[in-house]
Amino acid sequence: MKFEDVALGIDIEDISRFKGKTPEKDKDFLTRIYTDDELEYSFKSSKPEGRLCARFCAKEAVVKALSEFNISDVYYSDIEISNKEDGSPQISVEKYPNIKFKVSLSHCKSYATASVIAYRTGN
Repeated sequence: MKFEDVALGIDIEDISRFKGKTPEKDKDFLTRIYTDDELEYSFKSSKPEGRLCARFCAKEAVVKALSEFNISDVYYSDIEISNKEDGSPQISVEKYPNIKFKVSLSHCKSYATASVIAYRTGN
């Protein structure tokens, strides 16, 4: 793998931006950003704002990493953050199957953050 085949993205956001969001009241906003599975996962929590914010950070970090590859046609809803069987997060972007991602998510009471490494595989 060459250095040019690896990119990094990072983002941090204030969780309060997502506090009080509901699928009924904020449907347009939420469906522009999140997949159905992400919304289901987030709203299973009694405090969905942390999960929503962390996933938003991951999506923003993916967009930043992809920009290193001169890719600008990926929207938030094209990026899916899901959990592996062990609970760790994973990222998929169906539009670019030759790009793989490693992600780390974290949040505290006030902030969420995500770091993403993107790497190109094959053609």
